Formats: sequence, C-alpha cells, structure tokens
Amino acid sequence: VQLQASGGGLVQPGGSLRLSCAASGSIFSISVMGWYRQAPGKEREYVGHITSGDYTNYSDSVKGRFTISRDNAKNTVYLQMSSLRPEDTAIYYCYVRIRPGYGTMENDYWGQGTQVTVSS
Repeated sequence: VQLQASGGGLVQPGGSLRLSCAASGSIFSISVMGWYRQAPGKEREYVGHITSGDYTNYSDSVKGRFTISRDNAKNTVYLQMSSLRPEDTAIYYCYVRIRPGYGTMENDYWGQGTQVTVSS
C-alpha cells in the first residue's frame, strides 16, 4: 500500500489550500482517513479525521477553518484549509487505516508529508 500526498505550497495569511492523499495497492477496505501535521521544533499534532460513515472530527485549532472529505471511489482523502494562519505552517501527513484483504487485520499507513507554508 502506498499513499501519495499532494497540494502543499506557499500561501498568504487568510488564503486557502487543498491537500489530497491517494491510497493505492492492496486495499480491501478503508475505515479511517485523516491528517496530522508537524511544525518545526514541535511534535506531530492531530488535525482531524473522517470515518467510512463520513463522521468527521477536528482539533480545536482548526475547527471551523479546515474540512476533511473523502472520495471512496478514488481511495482519496482531502483536506480543505481556509483562513490560513502563519501558525498553520507545517508538514502535513495523511494517514489511512486499511484492511488489505478479506479477513486481514487493519493497518495504518502514512503519506510522505507535504509542506504548507503560510507567510506574506
């Protein structure tokens, strides 16, 4: 299983950006898809996740500004970020909880990370 994240870049404060993360390989089912981020000198921080039933949860720091969605046909999770702030600057990592085959255990897989920089 591989995860390919894309969409990072440089954006001005108050701007928007959308990240994508596509899973490929041996996939029987996907339950949870989500995002973490890590700012320079800080620990990795939970951003939010979405379940197979489209339940979403967000950290307080991004609630109301970020939206997570998924396209099950494409095995892809999205992170729509709005009203971006300089403190949102970080490397963003996607993760996906996958059952590779029928009757197998679920495993968490991580993307390679994509840089988001919010600066004027």
